[in-house]
Amino acid sequence: MTVTRRAAAAAFLIACLPAAAFASGNWPEKPIKLIVPFPPGGGGDNMARLVMNRVAQELGQPLVVENLSGAGGNVGSIAAVKAPADGYTLLYGTNGTFGINQTLYRKPGFSATNDFVPVGRLTTIAAMVVVRPGLGVKTMGELTKLLKANPGKYTFASAGNGTTSHMAGEMLKTALGAFVVHVPYRGGAPAITDVIGGQVDYMIDVMPNTAPQVRGGKLLGLAVSTAKRVPGFDNVPTIAESGVAGFDVGAWDAIFAPKGTPAEVVDKVNAAIRKVLADPEMQNQLASRGAVASPSTPAELRSFVATEVDRWGKAVKQSGATID
Repeated sequence: MTVTRRAAAAAFLIACLPAAAFASGNWPEKPIKLIVPFPPGGGGDNMARLVMNRVAQELGQPLVVENLSGAGGNVGSIAAVKAPADGYTLLYGTNGTFGINQTLYRKPGFSATNDFVPVGRLTTIAAMVVVRPGLGVKTMGELTKLLKANPGKYTFASAGNGTTSHMAGEMLKTALGAFVVHVPYRGGAPAITDVIGGQVDYMIDVMPNTAPQVRGGKLLGLAVSTAKRVPGFDNVPTIAESGVAGFDVGAWDAIFAPKGTPAEVVDKVNAAIRKVLADPEMQNQLASRGAVASPSTPAELRSFVATEVDRWGKAVKQSGATID
């Protein structure tokens, strides 16, 4: 074989090698793209930027956020599935996209358990049960008695069919064994406004939405949805402490990579995430948003997502909610 042919053959073999083969050694050598499947300026986008900009600094490269919203987060997630598995594209995922949507949509366009490599969890965001002024209850136990004694008489609000507040409300209703009428809204803000105004009786929604209203005295917070009490709201018991044993539901977010991304890259990003989340300053910033740092290993995130797909899927089926 001539020198020219040998060179051509070598070039061909190099071209045929997967891009991932070059990703792990000196990765990262260029900016990292993070697909956020939600509009810019929203809660998810702000949380993703807060944590992942710091992670990118730890990795020594800039972060480029690409907001690809649509279909409840499915559009951006599908784009991430199709991205090269070279470590330079990551996806911001939540309990909505990797939990609720897997059942809410007949064909979400991606599999939460098969199409991605789990990288690491970021945070857990508790929800709080809040009731309208004048409902006449001051504890979760009193609300439970009221609802069970009057099936169909009382109502709970949500940010819309299939949203986290809707599914959490359905989970709570099932756990209490009560029949309560669901009133969906187009967003959390109008829903909370109507609870404050007394048009709806109660709501369970994430802390960034409910906490300011409780602090301002406009709503009464009865219980938080996670297994542990929330810092800054230590006087508010958990739902489990209030008589619903085992209840533990919270919104969450995490980072994923396209299937095939090298393990060395995943481990580097995971280590950076864990370092950033261990910083007290970051923890304080998260707490101000009602979030708690919840780091994990990639393996732990894989198991967690499988559990969440099942858990939220059951809630979707029980609610009867569907999109398509």
